[in-house]
Amino acid sequence: MSLVAAAVCPHPPLLVPDLAGAAAPELDDLRAACDAAVAGLLAAGPELILLVGGGPESTAFRTADYGSLRPYGLDRAVRLWKVNCAGGERLPLSLTIGAWLLGRAGTDLPRFAEAVAVDATTTACASLGADLVRRTEHPFALLVLGDGSACRGTAAPGYDDPRAEAYDDGVAAALAAADTDALLDLDPDRSAELRAAGRAPWQVLAGAARAAGGTWQGELTHYTVPYGVAYFVASWRRPAGGPA
Repeated sequence: MSLVAAAVCPHPPLLVPDLAGAAAPELDDLRAACDAAVAGLLAAGPELILLVGGGPESTAFRTADYGSLRPYGLDRAVRLWKVNCAGGERLPLSLTIGAWLLGRAGTDLPRFAEAVAVDATTTACASLGADLVRRTEHPFALLVLGDGSACRGTAAPGYDDPRAEAYDDGVAAALAAADTDALLDLDPDRSAELRAAGRAPWQVLAGAARAAGGTWQGELTHYTVPYGVAYFVASWRRPAGGPA
């Protein structure tokens, strides 16, 4: 099938060093893990990159659309791919950071972006993932943007929730094992209560991997909880010498 690899990265604005300022070194390891995951996508030989991230509604974006870091303190536009008059400032934060990561990698590959509504049902997420595979004719890689719970401690954006650690550990295990069943079992209501922005995008990934078929091998390369928010970086690829 056309899906050759996938990577999962978080989307905190502080990933951008110019925005983070003096705090930038605090996320050096996370930034390096994201760079490595994107490099792994490119090494898989895709002909295009498709970004998937959460947004207020499910939307497909034009290649000239862009996002802005202005709401987070840095007056900078981040282009998805092409620059022309047809583009607009439409990308949500998740896809803005994804576009920034791809720009940082220096790739010239075509790239497209889809937002999935953060409150989309599991069925809708899985169906979107399958549709992305069916409608994409060329070999492509998925860059999936999403944060874990935001309830890990009293200083967390969602304050402390004793359920958050087990939730995040379950996500980490699912990403490490390329376990589509476990990702699709994530409860949308529980995820919303824990402010896990990645639930819907991860379920799109699961739907895409299932639709692509074959065997997938996962690797979790980063799992930390700075600022009370869980951040995961993972790569999914075909096993070397294994069935496609």
